[in-house]
Amino acid sequence: MPIDYPGNLFVVAAPSGAGKSSLVKALLELDSHVQPSVSHTTRAPRGQEKHGREYFFVSPGEFDAMVAADAFVEWAHVHSQRYGTSKKAIEERMAQGADVILEIDFQGALQIKKIFSNAICIFILPPSWEELRSRLERRGEDAPDIIEMRMRNAQAEVAQVDKFDFVIINELFDRALFDLKAIVHSQRLKFVAQRRARAATFQALNIP
Repeated sequence: MPIDYPGNLFVVAAPSGAGKSSLVKALLELDSHVQPSVSHTTRAPRGQEKHGREYFFVSPGEFDAMVAADAFVEWAHVHSQRYGTSKKAIEERMAQGADVILEIDFQGALQIKKIFSNAICIFILPPSWEELRSRLERRGEDAPDIIEMRMRNAQAEVAQVDKFDFVIINELFDRALFDLKAIVHSQRLKFVAQRRARAATFQALNIP
């Protein structure tokens, strides 16, 4: 369905290790008008992650109950765990005029595009397969067999890149962040976005 809220919806996907989380975090620090939508997941917290900040960490049973209640705008199995995005959380923030950014896998991004037709889908690519593997290894979070699984999954994920509106190659972090900021800012200046966000001005100027 079309988004009639004053806020925009940005959906960022990437293979694991491409730098999606770091880019979204940096954008949030620079642009207070962009707010994250915190997803629910059945996986355990990593490192310093906190419930309600990076994710809502829930049991499989709790996740099942939310699925049954149609509480998710999308949910998917990713690396043997489940992740879901709350429909209510997105709509409430956009209704308040905030730009919402989702950091999810490509399956979820494509599901959201079917529901929110005005969502802006952005895919982050690594500069090479060698660099992607190196980043996963440097991260030091996964055993070798998990890294191999992530590399195999990345092949399938990258094959979906043509279904996205924008593509950023994260070779140099600062350049990739500049590209992400440019996408967000340019979307705010589109006719439909400006008409939603500045409805009173358009009305005063007799613009339908």
